[in-house]
Amino acid sequence: MFSGLDIEKMVDIYVVPWSINIALAIVIFIVGRLVAKGLVKVIERLLRNAKVDAMLIDFIGSIAKAVLLLFVIIASLDKLGVDTTSLIAMLGAAGLAVGLALQGSLQNFAAGVMLIIFRPFKIGDFVEAGGTTGTVEKITIFNTIILSPDNREVIVPNGAVYGGTITNLSARDTRRIDMVFGIGYGDDIKKAKEILMQAMESDERILKDPAPVVALAELGDSSVNFMVRPWVKGADYWDVKFDLTEHIKLTFDENGISIPFPQMDVHTHQAA
Repeated sequence: MFSGLDIEKMVDIYVVPWSINIALAIVIFIVGRLVAKGLVKVIERLLRNAKVDAMLIDFIGSIAKAVLLLFVIIASLDKLGVDTTSLIAMLGAAGLAVGLALQGSLQNFAAGVMLIIFRPFKIGDFVEAGGTTGTVEKITIFNTIILSPDNREVIVPNGAVYGGTITNLSARDTRRIDMVFGIGYGDDIKKAKEILMQAMESDERILKDPAPVVALAELGDSSVNFMVRPWVKGADYWDVKFDLTEHIKLTFDENGISIPFPQMDVHTHQAA
């Protein structure tokens, strides 16, 4: 049986120091997290003041946050008396094992680094990448977040983005609209061509240089097909395409020019 004096000594020797160490470890962890969060904000603010691309700022901020948090955890464990030297060695070995098991995640991380270095697109660009189309919102350590035209948030692994074909539709200031309009074989070709050209010349959003093109592209099975190619600013692409399609259809109707559509003739035969 322990006497009251023995218990008091045990409390002084073990309980009090451990309680103090645990309390200090908790304080170090809480304060360390706050300091790390503040440092990340300072780093991001400095990068913004240096006019660094927002995509790079987010990526560096994510890495800095992870590294600083790791230091905070190690400092907290060290206060508890854990041998951090051995812990770091164990973390290294565990990291190697986890790395071999999570090769896909490491590939996504490496792809994220390559996206930041070579910058095939930036935040706000409209792209086709990783099997999806939309506006780039953010690049994290492992994923690229893309907002689709119908406002869906699509999270694409960086490996799928960098490992595939990337089409940046916002990289250039101008874009060409490729359209095809068919008319009937009995319609006036010259008149149709004149209408198509006038439709583009009347729209101020269509650029004069490069000049719009109207050309007879194909004699199809049931229609004479015109290739129409106006150039516009990237921001006007869809509005001009929709408006031009409607305007040409209405103008064709007003001038008696038909737009053929697939038809099927059914002949019935009555047996004797």
